[in-house]
Amino acid sequence: MRIGIDLDNTLADYSTPLLRLCALHGVDPGGDPKLALREHLRGAGRENEWTRLQGEIYGPLMAEALLFPGVADFFRRSLAAGTECFIVSHRTRQPILGEAHDLHSSARHWLRSVGLANVPVHLEESKSAKVGRIRSLGVNCFIDDLPELLSDSAFPEEVRRILFDPGNQHTDSPVWRRCSSWRSVASELFES
Repeated sequence: MRIGIDLDNTLADYSTPLLRLCALHGVDPGGDPKLALREHLRGAGRENEWTRLQGEIYGPLMAEALLFPGVADFFRRSLAAGTECFIVSHRTRQPILGEAHDLHSSARHWLRSVGLANVPVHLEESKSAKVGRIRSLGVNCFIDDLPELLSDSAFPEEVRRILFDPGNQHTDSPVWRRCSSWRSVASELFES
């Protein structure tokens, strides 16, 4: 089996830097600090500040991100099952606004720091390039946190789709299977 996995908000949990940014901006993080911060800044007419902060989050603040619980065990089980895993992410090389951080370098450094340096990683500059990479890798399954990617009309129909939804914000659909934890992802793929 060949499995493709998204990086941001699928493997990398940004709760720590996002909670700090919420506190800095006086935002109640609620159940989803990213959503709370984004909506606060957009509601205040500060869309550009949100865009700039994303460059910080996916750049230098990525060092504060953690692996979601269960990811390390998932990769151990994948290795034991002889499964090939690939990380496929959509991120520009530099932020659209703000300092010119190398977002690809931040991602690769973070992957090394959490012990995933041996997993092949593909950092694509656009959503269409990400979908093209998923197709070219010939994966059997792809795991992502974005319903819009998994339901994109260009997404390869033959690829099994798992929506990683730790906040339980979505429901199952005919297009994907929803999993709220990496334990449930592993059960879905290795115990069914």
